[in-house]
Amino acid sequence: MMSDQSAPLQQHHGRTYEHLLETVRYDGAYPTVEKAEEAVRLVLAGLGRQLTGDERVELAARLPLEAARILTAQIPDTQPLGGWAFVKDLAARTGASLATTRWDTGSVFSAVAAYAGPDLLTRILRQLPSGYALLFGRAELLPAA
Repeated sequence: MMSDQSAPLQQHHGRTYEHLLETVRYDGAYPTVEKAEEAVRLVLAGLGRQLTGDERVELAARLPLEAARILTAQIPDTQPLGGWAFVKDLAARTGASLATTRWDTGSVFSAVAAYAGPDLLTRILRQLPSGYALLFGRAELLPAA
């Protein structure tokens, strides 16, 4: 079988946008794929407003194309938000409760972490203000002494 070199890397690994949505739907216990997609769009857009530089580019390259477009369509904020402020900002944008928004964030970030891999995720967490590690399901990183 010949490999199509022009196919996106994500397609080659079977990690389509639909796979991402199904992962979020299952892990987040959403009743429908549409509800999972609402969470994915909200949280990835929010992350796109926070993440800059090489980490942003590398994460976009690892995500399915549609997810990468949501992430990179955002202009990064000049004042990055801490983890809790990030959740509050997303809740304010949608009118959802803080608890629901925190759940959405954790569900989407869990899937994003799997795409990123541990090394890139560590670099992303070093770039972002404090409070994001817990949202990604990790212990908070402490600055080196």
